[in-house]
Amino acid sequence: MRPTFQGSIVALVTPFRAGKVDEAKLRELVEWHVASGTDGIVPCGTTGESPTLGDDEHRQVIETAIEVGRPLGLKIIAGCGSNNTQHAIELQRFAHKAGADAALQVNPYYNKPSQEGLYQHFMAIADSCDLPICLYNIPGRTGVALSPETVERLAKHPNIQAIKEATGSLDSASEIVNRTGRGEKLALLSGDDSLTLPFASVGGIGVVSVVSNIEPKKISALCSAFNAGKFDEARRLHFDLLPLSRGLLSIDTNPIPVKTAMALLARDSGTLRLPMCPPSKAAREVIEKLLVSAGMLAMARR
Repeated sequence: MRPTFQGSIVALVTPFRAGKVDEAKLRELVEWHVASGTDGIVPCGTTGESPTLGDDEHRQVIETAIEVGRPLGLKIIAGCGSNNTQHAIELQRFAHKAGADAALQVNPYYNKPSQEGLYQHFMAIADSCDLPICLYNIPGRTGVALSPETVERLAKHPNIQAIKEATGSLDSASEIVNRTGRGEKLALLSGDDSLTLPFASVGGIGVVSVVSNIEPKKISALCSAFNAGKFDEARRLHFDLLPLSRGLLSIDTNPIPVKTAMALLARDSGTLRLPMCPPSKAAREVIEKLLVSAGMLAMARR
């Protein structure tokens, strides 16, 4: 069996059509990732526009991902985070009952808790049911960062098994690995596509990837290469992917660029929910040029 927290894990977009979740397209995307060698998916994360999903839609997306992906060997790490601890617990219990392999739990956003508040929040969720947790440390979105010291405390709980580290800091990642048994207590996953290989140099074993929404085979190959100790091959893939990894996460707010890229590649309609909106014409042209340079589009479209 594949380890739950290792390799290429896609931060899956949520497809929309006519104002609703496009379940048929969601099923198609999950099946495509299975065929492309993706190890796992995160439905209802940041890239999945979870803040704009109603509770019924949130459950629909998670249930669909589990129904389609799990029988085909895909690991399902359900996005269950909330800045309301009780709501996060409810989503955690739902994901457990639905059959997810694990849950992604993000730092509580907007309320900016202290380190002790963060600790108690995640411990309450971990105590609520026997479902493995991947912490999601993304201060740029939440306004607060989990310190390595707090991560060390949390890693003592048997249900807290991984961290998606999206601080952009190799120093923070290194200290977390060093404080948590150098991979023995907590799996380190990169939360930034451009840092997947640098994180591997200090003990990272995978990525929760945005770029794998359009390049799943290459992201999977990158993770397989460094986990097999084939660092020359990993470096080649890293530099090959770097323009996409940097560009798609800097042109506009995620998931606007990747959904636009998917529309250009006929993988998705590109529909976003407010307050996310389509990119400017200039940004769209930059995204198109990135895809052309990567050999994913035969020619620029106007």
